[in-house]
Amino acid sequence: MGQPVSVIEKRSSRPGVVRFEINRVLTGTGHERYRSDLPVVGDRPPDVLARRLFERGGIDRIHVNSNVITLDLSKGADDTSGIAEIIGDLYTYYRPGVEVPTPESFGAAAEAD
Repeated sequence: MGQPVSVIEKRSSRPGVVRFEINRVLTGTGHERYRSDLPVVGDRPPDVLARRLFERGGIDRIHVNSNVITLDLSKGADDTSGIAEIIGDLYTYYRPGVEVPTPESFGAAAEAD
């Protein structure tokens, strides 16, 4: 469950640079920049996405502007396999093995008493 994110991969004319366009705005009109050698702080969607992408490996820098995610791949890397899936799963909350909350888990039963 969650909101599906459509992802379109677009290669840049610069080697090692790849852009992904999505159907969700992650930063409004602002820009966010992340580097693999610095910790990603925060829990906003672009922060979560940056952490997930860096965990995948093969990425040195990430730039997010609105609905465009630009990746600078590590030197010599050109494999983008799995990246579109990581981006597309950003808003997928309930995966196999994750218990779906019920009204009772939010205190609905206590409020009725």
